[in-house]
Amino acid sequence: MDDILLIEVADGVATVTLNRPRQMNALSAALRRRFGEALAALGADDAVRAVVITGAGEKAFTAGVDLKELETAPLTADELGPDSEINRAFRALGKPTVAAVNGFAITGGLEIAINCDILVASTHARFADTHARVGIVPGWGMSQLLPRLIGPVRARYMSYTGNFVDAATARDWGLVLDVLPPGELLPYCRKLAADIASCDRATLADIRLAINGGLGGTLEDGLALEGRLSKSATQRMDRESFAATREAVMSRGKEQSH
Repeated sequence: MDDILLIEVADGVATVTLNRPRQMNALSAALRRRFGEALAALGADDAVRAVVITGAGEKAFTAGVDLKELETAPLTADELGPDSEINRAFRALGKPTVAAVNGFAITGGLEIAINCDILVASTHARFADTHARVGIVPGWGMSQLLPRLIGPVRARYMSYTGNFVDAATARDWGLVLDVLPPGELLPYCRKLAADIASCDRATLADIRLAINGGLGGTLEDGLALEGRLSKSATQRMDRESFAATREAVMSRGKEQSH
């Protein structure tokens, strides 16, 4: 069963590949379990600073829960909701994630993607929420995360109709950062993850917490959280090494300006 999920780690970036291409990388019970275990392990691995999640092949990121398997082995109550294995897996990881959406991201597959911090799509990508057509209420965050990403009207359109949205529309709606040819997708996402991984680890974790925490509350709550994190970060700043840090940041800025 180990080959249903592939993990590669290089230069602080882990690439997690859902590997059931003949089944559109559908999330069988075994794959859901392996995925949760893998994210927990990567979260505990100090050598990993950012994670790219993708699907094998060019047809599908993941079609979501394996519907064929669902006929005989329905999802259990503990697999749904905030304490489900999928949601606990992302919390246990606690590191920046990039979804390299290489093909169809459908229903639970779309939920996996939008649980990531940044989504990037190939031109083959298609997005759909078919929960209402299948007869299952979302349990991995769709009803809350999707409206925050693309706005409530567009989220209602996707969730009420089950209609597919292409990659270009997903970019226009702000669901994905960019759309690339299939062969360029994974290298781009790995480079993006490497850029993220090169930042100061503690500060990056605080900024991620501030953004995600702020989205879950009011503006006042978010500003208060940012303030607390900012004060704490200032206190831990290593002033002796700051000159070198400043030079590195300025040098990188000059390189990117050309």
